[in-house]
Amino acid sequence: MKVLLLAGEESGMIYARRIRERLSGCEVRGYGEYGFKTSDLAVMGFWEVLKRIRYFLRVKKTMERAVDEWKPDVVCTIDYPGMNLKICRYAKSKGVRTVHVVCPQVWAWKSGRIPRIEESVDRLCCFLPFEPSLFKPGFAEFVGHPLVEEFGSAAAGGALPAPPFKVALLPGSRIGEIRKNLPVMIKAASMLRDVQATVPAANPAALKEIESIVGKTHAHVEVVSGCARKVLSSSYAAVVASGTATLESALSGCPTILVYKVGPLLAWFARRVIKGVRHIGLVNIIWEKTGEEGPQPMTELLQGDFTARAVASGIDVLLRDAATRSSTLSALKLALSRLKTDGSPLDRIVDNVLDARNPSACA
Repeated sequence: MKVLLLAGEESGMIYARRIRERLSGCEVRGYGEYGFKTSDLAVMGFWEVLKRIRYFLRVKKTMERAVDEWKPDVVCTIDYPGMNLKICRYAKSKGVRTVHVVCPQVWAWKSGRIPRIEESVDRLCCFLPFEPSLFKPGFAEFVGHPLVEEFGSAAAGGALPAPPFKVALLPGSRIGEIRKNLPVMIKAASMLRDVQATVPAANPAALKEIESIVGKTHAHVEVVSGCARKVLSSSYAAVVASGTATLESALSGCPTILVYKVGPLLAWFARRVIKGVRHIGLVNIIWEKTGEEGPQPMTELLQGDFTARAVASGIDVLLRDAATRSSTLSALKLALSRLKTDGSPLDRIVDNVLDARNPSACA
């Protein structure tokens, strides 16, 4: 059995590698087999994509040609919907079974995309419990979130930490994110006493950029390659750019300040189209959508609110106020419990890839 398995970003690649392991009896190809690197595919922002439009058109045409010439039995795409759903739509038009993993955020904006997603994909694997009900019956399945299976649950409560305080700074994996977020994070950490800040780099390109920024600030900040989960699990608090890393920080039991800043045009656009949720952090969205009461699990500092002083103040409270720290950890644990389901999420994804009607397809 041939499986075209496509993930365009670091977080998706983690799942892709584990799905490959479970498809050991199949012939599997991804973007890498066709010469495309994740670091080149993961571009953020309208203008950045526009500047490289020829590259992305080449990616699309190459993968369409792979569908025509290699003739996979199934195309499984992971997140990265701007590109991946286009490839799914093409593959489905050629009679190839298609499975998409990670529901596009139709619950936040552009719910009008739902019919087009249903037309492009045979099966949708969702990580959030409220997503399947947005689609026609039988189309989408809540498989649980793979990260919850890996981490288990964050512990509730816990005494205040003692100084020196270890604080993790995660500015994102894309170069644009790092340049916008990291200088503010470093400045915030430098405003706090008894703090040891560590920045884990997601990939070699990110490592180079982080080291350059830290070098220019002359701040006492440790930079490490990879090891984000290890850094989070050993930290007393974190400042994390919006994305999958915020879920990892929650699962690590690390109270977190969620931050994000985009260009003015994208911010203007987002304010006008994002109507379905009040928050952007995943654990906060789960908290909101499942009707929990009380303060949200993570403080969000976005755009103009994302300042060094605001970040420093938020972190200081998480480190030194016992009541706030305990209630934060309890809220994180409750929100994360909503992401569990029976069985292994990755095994359930593989069952969809192989088609539950023919589970021995790779035998």
